[in-house]
Amino acid sequence: MRERYASGIDDATAQKMTDLLNANLANLIDLSMDSKQCHWNLQGTGFIGVHQLLDDTYDRLTEAFDTVAERIVILGGKANGISKRVVEDSILETYPTDITEVDQHVRELTNRYKTIAASLREAIDTAGEAGDEDTADLLTEVSRTIDKDAWFIGANAPKK
Repeated sequence: MRERYASGIDDATAQKMTDLLNANLANLIDLSMDSKQCHWNLQGTGFIGVHQLLDDTYDRLTEAFDTVAERIVILGGKANGISKRVVEDSILETYPTDITEVDQHVRELTNRYKTIAASLREAIDTAGEAGDEDTADLLTEVSRTIDKDAWFIGANAPKK
């Protein structure tokens, strides 16, 4: 580990938080790429509204994973967001390439947001139990953003 800029955190905790954050970094980068896959390929009723919404949600995802990466460095670690690492470490399955309809993409992407939200909540608990409240707080803020965007995207699904 390199120099840590966060005081009061021991080496073992810093390493544990770096690993935890890198796992979430992979998930967030993967989710951002899934949102672009959706953005580029959706068609049908409601297309333009969802298409524009996904530009905004993508921007929030990139801000979130940038903040996570910066926290890793603050803790003395190395952020690992290279594509091969993301593929290996993300909990998400490969985004389906055989769907085109807005409602299909909305359901798929909303479920992915919910999966990442659940993973973030587990990470929040882990960081809190480790005594790193700053990391827990950062992950809480990311979780709020993910929850809100899941709601924004999911609100475009047809009612049953």
